[in-house]
Amino acid sequence: MPAALIAIDQGTTSTRAIAFDGALRPIATAQQELRQIFPAPGLVEHDPEEIWQAVVSTVRSVMARARLTAKDVAGIGITNQRETTVVWDRSTGKPIHNAIVWQDRRTADFCDALKRDGHEPAVTAKTGLILDPYFSASKIAWLLDNIDGARASAEAGRLAFGTIDCFLLWRLTGGKVHATDASNAARTLLLDIGTGAWDDNLCRLFGVPQSLLPQVRDCAGEFGETTPDLFRGPIRIRGMAGDQQAATVGQGCFQPGMMKATYGTGCFALLNTGAERVASRNRLLTTIAYQLDGKRTYALEGAIFIAGAAVQWLRDGLKIITKSAGVGALAAQADPAEEVYLVPAFVGLGAPYWDPQARGAIFGLTRNSGGPEIARAALDAVGYQTRDLLEAMRADWPQAAGAETVLRVDGGMTASDPCMQFIADILASPVDRPVVMETTALGAAYLAGRQAGLCLDLDGFARQWHLDRRFAPQMDSTVRDRKYAGWQDAVRRTLTAQ
Repeated sequence: MPAALIAIDQGTTSTRAIAFDGALRPIATAQQELRQIFPAPGLVEHDPEEIWQAVVSTVRSVMARARLTAKDVAGIGITNQRETTVVWDRSTGKPIHNAIVWQDRRTADFCDALKRDGHEPAVTAKTGLILDPYFSASKIAWLLDNIDGARASAEAGRLAFGTIDCFLLWRLTGGKVHATDASNAARTLLLDIGTGAWDDNLCRLFGVPQSLLPQVRDCAGEFGETTPDLFRGPIRIRGMAGDQQAATVGQGCFQPGMMKATYGTGCFALLNTGAERVASRNRLLTTIAYQLDGKRTYALEGAIFIAGAAVQWLRDGLKIITKSAGVGALAAQADPAEEVYLVPAFVGLGAPYWDPQARGAIFGLTRNSGGPEIARAALDAVGYQTRDLLEAMRADWPQAAGAETVLRVDGGMTASDPCMQFIADILASPVDRPVVMETTALGAAYLAGRQAGLCLDLDGFARQWHLDRRFAPQMDSTVRDRKYAGWQDAVRRTLTAQ
């Protein structure tokens, strides 16, 4: 019986493939950086063909490094940057435009107009989301209305829409399967998360023909198989989940009240609420954490658009570090007496503020402020934004407020001990870092392995989670409150909607 699994982890800044053995131990990894395209301020795009080529290349690389043939692989699991939108021609498979990335803000005015017309309460009641350019629906509408002939082609059934998972599945199966999973579909503003089905009224509101939309499936299932020419034989595709939901699975957060945060380009925190759809009163999102055997598990989610991307800005924009890994050493040189705040609203502010027009700002600069202080402020902003989310979650769901919340963390920034310690300090809650840091890919591999019959049930998989280090809060409460109050003041000064 095949005993290996491959996870395709297609993220915002890179594409990776990781091969796992039957015990879900990583045995080979390949990665390629993804070019970022910025046509104008606030606009972010990716080349779907570049993504596709990177996926094929990295999967081939890990199979070669692990000495795997197609027959050795029990299944592929796909996890992806969510909300990023691709529309392609069904007959050729060619995208009609670059992918519009989740960070892109070009549809802010369109979303604001829908809000002014009073549509947001009804949209939120069905989708658990808010009217914001972050999600896919307004991006689809923009493509149909701005690419020559696109709307007519869509209405004639000649075009297909997908988030990156769906586009990759189409390509991997040679155009035979047009499907997505519930966790990705829930991020489009077109899915009724109570029924798990596309909603006619939402499609009409955004002007999206239903013929564009993929079939919605469980996160673990039979999604088809790759064409034999890609990997010298067919491989079954058996798992699919958006990156944050895959990380929730990989962290074993299967019980209501468990919380994880992934620190990558942005930061995304999910709180498992079980079978209960918790309607947020504090501008959080209600979303599908995962869907298995037709049963949906829900979560409250807070989305921070800029986390690790702020470090990239220090490197590529300010050029005060040459490598991202150097940010910790520079931040350690900061004068403790300086209280500098960076509000990283480079593409607007996400939860719980949802101000797409806000832009980044630095407060508290003195003549003594320099690169170290700005680097420290960039790292601290991650902790402050995490506290914003946790405070909102506790206010929304009493079960989370009544007990000490332990935050399970993953993503590239979690390698920094000082950064994780500051998050624990500013939250006044423990932060747990796991032994296996590749939780997003692990979650995708587990979903495929579960479908293939290789992996344990949810409880068994959760018991395999192991702690690397717990960061316990150490900061004096007076200092914590003063620092957080300074952050809140900086955010108030940044918001455009006062």
